[in-house]
Amino acid sequence: MRKVLAATVAVMAVAVAVYGLNDPYALRDRFSSADSALNDPAPKLMVMGRVRGPDGQPVVPHDVDMHSGPTGSTTEAPLQLTQADTGLPAQTPVQPPVTSPAAGSSQSSRPQVDESALRYFAARNDQARLQAEISRLRALYPDWTPPTDPLAVPQNGDSQLEGMWRLYADGRFAELRKAIADRRATDTAWQPPADLLERLDVAEARARLINASDLKQYQTVVEIGAGTSALLTCAEVDVLWRIAEAFAETERDGRARDAYNYVLKNCTNPQERLATVQKASAVLDYAGMQDLLSSEHRNEDGSGEFDGLRDDLSRRFVAEANENTEIRIAETYVERVEKLADEGKLASDALLVGWYRLRRDDTDAAEKWFRMARDREDSASASQGLALCLIAKKSPQEAEDVMYRWRDDSTNSKDTYMAATANLLAVMPPPVLTEPVLQRIAAEVIEAKDAASAQQFGWYARNFNQPQTAARWFETALSWKPDDEPSAYGLVLARNQLNDRAGVAAVQSQWQGRSVRIANLGETTEETLAAQRIAQAGVQTGVNQQAVQSPAQQYASQPAVNANAPQVITTQRPPTLPTYAPARVQQTLTAPVRRSAPAASPSRGVRTERGCTTTIDPEGLAPGAALSRGWCLMELNRPMEAADAFGVALKRGSGEVREDAAYGQSLAYLRVGLTDNAAVAATQAPLARKRASELQVAILSNRATAAFDAARYRDALLFLDQRAQLETERVDLMVMRGYAYLNIKRYGDAMQVFEAAAQTGNRDALRGLADVRAARNNDY
Repeated sequence: MRKVLAATVAVMAVAVAVYGLNDPYALRDRFSSADSALNDPAPKLMVMGRVRGPDGQPVVPHDVDMHSGPTGSTTEAPLQLTQADTGLPAQTPVQPPVTSPAAGSSQSSRPQVDESALRYFAARNDQARLQAEISRLRALYPDWTPPTDPLAVPQNGDSQLEGMWRLYADGRFAELRKAIADRRATDTAWQPPADLLERLDVAEARARLINASDLKQYQTVVEIGAGTSALLTCAEVDVLWRIAEAFAETERDGRARDAYNYVLKNCTNPQERLATVQKASAVLDYAGMQDLLSSEHRNEDGSGEFDGLRDDLSRRFVAEANENTEIRIAETYVERVEKLADEGKLASDALLVGWYRLRRDDTDAAEKWFRMARDREDSASASQGLALCLIAKKSPQEAEDVMYRWRDDSTNSKDTYMAATANLLAVMPPPVLTEPVLQRIAAEVIEAKDAASAQQFGWYARNFNQPQTAARWFETALSWKPDDEPSAYGLVLARNQLNDRAGVAAVQSQWQGRSVRIANLGETTEETLAAQRIAQAGVQTGVNQQAVQSPAQQYASQPAVNANAPQVITTQRPPTLPTYAPARVQQTLTAPVRRSAPAASPSRGVRTERGCTTTIDPEGLAPGAALSRGWCLMELNRPMEAADAFGVALKRGSGEVREDAAYGQSLAYLRVGLTDNAAVAATQAPLARKRASELQVAILSNRATAAFDAARYRDALLFLDQRAQLETERVDLMVMRGYAYLNIKRYGDAMQVFEAAAQTGNRDALRGLADVRAARNNDY
């Protein structure tokens, strides 16, 4: 009993060493009392050692059919698989057989060692299996000495048993089963050697496991491994790899890491260790791989055994970080890929580093790598990355030129090109574009039916004093997106400039109760002027870096462009200052979503003479002058300076001035993406209910988008729910909601939302329906 208890404690200690804290529930089950360990009909620990040595203590068998592990080692414990790994109810264990003497021999104090397999493997010159058998017998019989010449091992006196061993050595297991059954039928007193049955069981289990693995029946692989602990040793590395793969494919990455780690902690074959890291790198994430790499051995020259894999591993880690910006990899891996890009000729290396830097807002560094990749091999990916850098650096004209060749390569390429054109048309002062460039941009906008770019074309034409062309572009934008208030406002301005009173009245009637600035067109109050200014709220000319994975635009499937197709603008200098128009906003995440500016109510108060082209310290201004300067700076798209001016008015003003200043400062912060600052500013003075509601809607929209960006999908849904209580949910936010449900695997809810959004003709909603179906198919 003492020896059995000691063996049990030893095995439990080894189990802790194998995966420690990786499976706390399994460890809790294992560390039960000694009585429970001995008497529990459903033990939690599957102990290796179905074959027992002369003292009754379990030992580690090495099946002869696989490559041997470290020779001469008797301390290796198998990889532990628990009942929890299989998902099956615990079974009452069968007591392992005890090795008995060969038939016809007498019982002696020293057990007889069956050396038959040595002769078979030596005769076939199968050195790997011969060494595995020697290791197995040494583990079973510590006092045993291998024969000098295995071929000289005498044949068994039992010719039928000799034939059975030959069938086993040849891998003819079905024939061996039949031979055993036939002899038992003819000779009821005969019993096959327990050693033969044991090895046959293991060999058949190995064959079943490999077959299940090849058929991708991963749960079956785990179940067979858990039921055959003799397969879970260094002598069976291929089996360990297959079990690790099965864990990974069934989303148990921690257990997959344990299996790979077992090989690195216990096995010494250099080729197998190297292959283990290569296989693990295909299924484990960055954190799991760091755990494995910590087991690296050092060579005699001081180099690491995995140094030959470092380049490919670095590429893989950087690629993983590109897919998930929350992953923080060691800078040494990034620097290694940068060195490869500098010293090598592969455009792919430069692209990896370019996307890594861009997605972490290091635009200058990203631009360098994208240009290098593009010089080596002009591709859609390199051009897209460079275009996004140029858009972020306020160089949309070069971005448009870079992307034009690749605009039709993919949806991402098309959307990046459309983002470049929209930002180009929104530049202030407007650039003078050649007629060929305008012609090609116009053709792409009409083909894509992109309302945001059409609107920008309208403002661009108006800036060059071409109201009729502007009107047609605004009409086109509204035909694709009827609820686009900025386009409606641009249309009413253009018609008013053309003295089209009936057209103005028609727009005002259509938007009655929905837009104060359209209703008050022609009035010279500060209310109207403020309403014009606020059209810019929330505008960004850059592109969210999350869009580099899928920079999609929101397309509304509305009636085709009206018969009066928009004309191409001629770029003559306007005689008057242009009216600022909002730039295109592109905001895409795992799902394509565009953030639009919040509708806003007017500010109040009498406006003083404006002038803000020079930079001054607003602290010296009176509250009213500071307020006017803030609105002026907003018109010039200088929101941070505007926020400072509004802050002075907020600090020193009173009444309506403070309300206007708080409202203006919130809008300024929203424009630069400082949502929390905007929320604080909105609380600095009492706001009219409509203004407070509009700001709250905008803030909740931004917070929902930020949470989605950060993969906090439940938080995003919470913000969307709060927003929905204040305002009907836009289609783009419905798409975001659908993808949030999809990411948390609420497929039914996601399908319902996408179906509702798809009824508007939204392409991203249609794409979302396809993504839900694909995800369901993958899961089931």
